[in-house]
Amino acid sequence: MEHISELIEQYGIYAVFALCTVEGDITLLLSGVMAHSSFFGPYSFLKVFLAGMLGGVVGDNVAYFIGRLFRKTIKDYRFYEMARPRIERLIDKFGSFAIIISKYIYGIRAAMCVFYGIGRMPYLRFLFLDTISCFLWALVLAGIGYFFSGAITGIIGDFKQIGFALFFIVLSGIIIFYVVERYYLSEKVEEANPNPETIHKIEEKLHSIEEAAQEKLHDLGERLHLTNAPNRAEEKEKSGAAKRKREEAEPEEKKSVIS
Repeated sequence: MEHISELIEQYGIYAVFALCTVEGDITLLLSGVMAHSSFFGPYSFLKVFLAGMLGGVVGDNVAYFIGRLFRKTIKDYRFYEMARPRIERLIDKFGSFAIIISKYIYGIRAAMCVFYGIGRMPYLRFLFLDTISCFLWALVLAGIGYFFSGAITGIIGDFKQIGFALFFIVLSGIIIFYVVERYYLSEKVEEANPNPETIHKIEEKLHSIEEAAQEKLHDLGERLHLTNAPNRAEEKEKSGAAKRKREEAEPEEKKSVIS
């Protein structure tokens, strides 16, 4: 944890992004605490949230494409063999929602993305679900660090007045939360038996959102091609003129044939 703190202090928001591509729980918690004191400048929390979310998306995409490109060999790797039964159980219970909750289960984040790459889930669908997952993950963990630091500051006093005591308390709180998430929350999520109807409704909702997003992207793509519209119009006019000429020429050709 000390090394993570030093990296963030040295490289700022870039370290948050880089660390979240690998394993970002502690990073987001610490960054949330630091954002409360405006360590990253104006809009510190927003910067931490965006850096964490984008870092998570990049890291997950790397794992997805590793699974897709090396699906024949990566199945034999020990980390994947150990995680696969847990991933399959989660997917049986939660369906597509499994990728969203995988962030809160220790040890399967990367393996889950590799699994979807091996299974060749359509990339746009994976990207959509993973973006939702990383959005919630970064918001929850960075938010916990931010508001926890604010609550402690409000109770004890300003950081500058009793900096070491406050830092020790906040650090202890982060460690406790991380341990609870890793050893307790992860097990409870895996052992949960959700209502199939509820999961089905969530999947339908996600699917409708996904379809709406695809339609928006399609409309955006058409708008981006508006600059080529005059060229297409000219081509249509030319083809229409050529067609009319052919139609006018056809009666003359028929007359010559008859005669």
